[in-house]
Amino acid sequence: MTKIDDINRHILRILSREGRLPNLDLAARVGLSPSACLRRVQEMERSGLITGYRAVIDPTKAGIGFIAYVTVGLNSHTKSAQEAFERAISRAEAVRECHNVTGTVEYLLRVETADLAGYKHWHTEVLGVLPQVQAITTFVVMGSPKDDRA
Repeated sequence: MTKIDDINRHILRILSREGRLPNLDLAARVGLSPSACLRRVQEMERSGLITGYRAVIDPTKAGIGFIAYVTVGLNSHTKSAQEAFERAISRAEAVRECHNVTGTVEYLLRVETADLAGYKHWHTEVLGVLPQVQAITTFVVMGSPKDDRA
C-alpha cells in the first residue's frame, strides 16, 4: 500500500485539478526532482490509489442546461430491491452519479439533462416507472460556486 505523506497529498491535490500537468511542472510545484516525482505518481497508480484521469467537461458547452440532485426512497429495504434499482440506474444516461446514503432515503443521484423538459421525461419515463421507487425529491442546481469533482 502506498504511504500517503504530505508530499503525496500535495501531488494528489494538484493532479485532481490538473490531471494533464506535465511531470516536470508537477515536480517543481511539489519540490521534488522529476524522477522522484514520477516514481511517486507511478507507485500511486500501481497501488490503485490513483485509478485514472478524467476530462472536466463544461456542462453548458456539452448541451447540459439542467442539473439536479434527486433523492430516492425505495418501497422495500431489501438487498434485491437495491440491486434492481442500481441496475436500472446504471443504464440511465442522465444519471451521472448514484450514491447509496444513510438517512430517510436510500439514494442520492446527480442528474444532468439538456433542459427541464428532458428532466421531466427522465423523471416520469425512467425513474417514475421503476417498481422499487416510493419517494422522489428533486433539488435543482441554481449554481455551483465550488465544484472540485475530478
